[in-house]
Amino acid sequence: MAESEAAAPQGPVAQTVDLLGDRLTLAILREAFVDHLRRFSQWIDRTGAPPAMLTARLNALVEAGVMERRPQDNGHDRHDYHLTELGLATWEILASVWTWQREWSPEGQLQPELIHVDCGHRGPPALMCLHCGAAVGPRDAHLELDRESLVLATGSGRRRSTRNSPSVSRADLQFTEVMEAIGDRWSALVTGVALTGVRRFGEFQSILKISPTTLTERLGRLSEVQILTRSEHGNGREYVLTPRGRALFPIFAFLLSWTQVAHPDALPLGPQIRHRACDSWLLPALQCRGCEATLERTSVHFEPLPFHA
Repeated sequence: MAESEAAAPQGPVAQTVDLLGDRLTLAILREAFVDHLRRFSQWIDRTGAPPAMLTARLNALVEAGVMERRPQDNGHDRHDYHLTELGLATWEILASVWTWQREWSPEGQLQPELIHVDCGHRGPPALMCLHCGAAVGPRDAHLELDRESLVLATGSGRRRSTRNSPSVSRADLQFTEVMEAIGDRWSALVTGVALTGVRRFGEFQSILKISPTTLTERLGRLSEVQILTRSEHGNGREYVLTPRGRALFPIFAFLLSWTQVAHPDALPLGPQIRHRACDSWLLPALQCRGCEATLERTSVHFEPLPFHA
């Protein structure tokens, strides 16, 4: 892939995509949240991941401050892995990924279901703006991009194959389709720019400063998994978000929001979302569709999926 044009320092958004845009990492976090897994051997049994791959992902989570190692009580030179406060703050990203998977992916019903403990409502939450309390969709917001932020966002990102690379053994842990949108920086940026309303090939290239070969490959893959749809309009080709593509908006909103938590002193942060209704930078939150309460991590329960060895 021709991605050397983006050899720039890693910015906060790039680091977030590199860290969390990975299906095994999402599987690790899911099992930590839902079934409270703490031990290396438990993740091996649950995911079927190669030990070296699992070690690399856990080390990356520890280095990023998402997890911390704690010695086990048995006196052996072994450690458990516990979510930190920063790790716990990923719950809205995870809930949004699971919600998208349940609605738009064939294996989605194997993802955990969110239950609001206070009212008992089960099912997907809504995205809301904490500033004004209004519901927010992709058409209610504007993603603002500046050139310096985009350079830092792309950096020297790597492409993770969602088809041919070693992966976990259980298909329901792979998050394969959502990885097409968030599995590397270019895919995430193309999808994010599409969420701003950009449609034409030339516009994508002008904004992202991306090579035609790389852009063609990303647009093709996003179209193949029906996140974008390609059409001929006027004198050029357009790529328009499908309903399943627009439904990715909460994931992107929380990825950017979490980046601010993980990198509070970083400037420029990267792309930012402005809520049109209140003209504020979007502070996203999840809202219960049953009672319309703002959901907190401590007020929800994730019902575990039945595990079959």
